[in-house]
Amino acid sequence: MPMLVLAIDTCGAAGSVALARIGEADAGDGPVVEILGQEELAAKTYSATLIRAIERLLGTAQYRVAQLGAVVAVSGPGSFTGVRVGLSTVKGLAEPNQTPVATVSRLEVLAKKAGLDSAALDAHRGEVFLRLGADGREVQELLAGAAELAAVTSPPSSIAVCDDSAQKLIENAWPGIGCVRVTPPTAADALRVAAADIVAGLFADLALLDGHYLRRSDAEIFGEKAASRASEK
Repeated sequence: MPMLVLAIDTCGAAGSVALARIGEADAGDGPVVEILGQEELAAKTYSATLIRAIERLLGTAQYRVAQLGAVVAVSGPGSFTGVRVGLSTVKGLAEPNQTPVATVSRLEVLAKKAGLDSAALDAHRGEVFLRLGADGREVQELLAGAAELAAVTSPPSSIAVCDDSAQKLIENAWPGIGCVRVTPPTAADALRVAAADIVAGLFADLALLDGHYLRRSDAEIFGEKAASRASEK
């Protein structure tokens, strides 16, 4: 019987929530994902709009939170505030009924949306969030600036991007690489990526659920600098 699954992505400049029915396919062809709807979220409004968007999405499809069989959390990388708002909401939805939670990296969603193994997202400050997984190598996700990109000895032949800044940084570092441009990943895309884990029953430990940040927060960085200056006085 198909499972009702909600996905939340609040990592990027714009966010989304999506609802789907996910079930096993006949003849082992992989999970069947039926997207029932998606709500877009404007940038920097997540804390004020996320819950209402979920309520509208469920209401339109005539379902209740208690009927969810699982929740998908896009756990980062991206905006610290966005990731935290999304994960807090996921925990609030999942804890009352012990609803299973599957997590997925936004970089993985972007890569698979383009049909590739590698992807890059703008991380601002002249850096990208980078996923490297081509040519049979072990998948790595990291924060990379020009120096880190230059240190990669075997860049992938193609990489997924969805913004100008990431594409420019990648092309400057790796001349001749094929940047495959796709639209930014959404919650519906995340549902498709997470479907196999959901059908297989591979879920996160809700008590340990945390953001996939790749970068420390400004509060941590500037707090350390302030403490260092104070100790020097």
